Amino acid sequence: MKKVLFKARDLVREFGTRKNRTVAVDHINFEIYKGEIVSLVGQSGSGKTTTARMILRLLKPTGGTMEFEGEDIEAKRKKEYWRKVQAVFQDPYSSFNQFFSTKKVLLDSFKLFDNPSPEKEALVREALKAVNLRYEEVAEKYPFELSGGQRQRVMIARIHLLKPKLLIADEPTSMIDSILRSSILELLLNLRKEERSSIVFITHDLGLAYYVSDRIFIMNEGKIVERGEAERVITDPEDQYTKRLIADVPNLSEEWIT
Repeated sequence: MKKVLFKARDLVREFGTRKNRTVAVDHINFEIYKGEIVSLVGQSGSGKTTTARMILRLLKPTGGTMEFEGEDIEAKRKKEYWRKVQAVFQDPYSSFNQFFSTKKVLLDSFKLFDNPSPEKEALVREALKAVNLRYEEVAEKYPFELSGGQRQRVMIARIHLLKPKLLIADEPTSMIDSILRSSILELLLNLRKEERSSIVFITHDLGLAYYVSDRIFIMNEGKIVERGEAERVITDPEDQYTKRLIADVPNLSEEWIT
């Protein structure tokens, strides 16, 4: 039986004033199981990134509840929560403190541990090796000295150090080329395989979602309009919006689903 890691009930997020409100997320319900990859798919403005930011406790919901490991997330200290729930964002440059070297960024990850390891530098070396970066080449470099692909790899190295139970990957490959994209996706898939981390993969690319996901949630105008196993959503969509998304992806043909 699948174990629920994260659960949202009647989740709402509104922006604006009482007279002029925009509903970004509109009473959605979902579960994330341990060790699975779920993709949130939708066009810009669909509510997927707002949902991710609420999961990360970067935005407070207007209404509804969220549970992590069976406990209301508001009952957990943020430091404790962020030790177990981490993110990789689409712009790796903005994820860095511009005055920190790669080594400093990774060493600071240990501040989330209650009992920091005395072997910090050795663990940093191992984490960089896991994402195919050489410690000697990148440890003393600053963000502007790294390529976009290298910065994204450093962020994933940080995830390797923290070993979160839930990872939010918000368009993590949208700002890198196709060759690096496949490499970054492979790193994320390995993280799920090795650490049994659950991953929420946020994307507008339905083909990419099909490639990486166990389940897909389609979002439109703040609602989850379709959900299910990845293959079912692609081969037998029920919602008209999902059908339009599939029709707009030229490579989403029989070669993807055979």
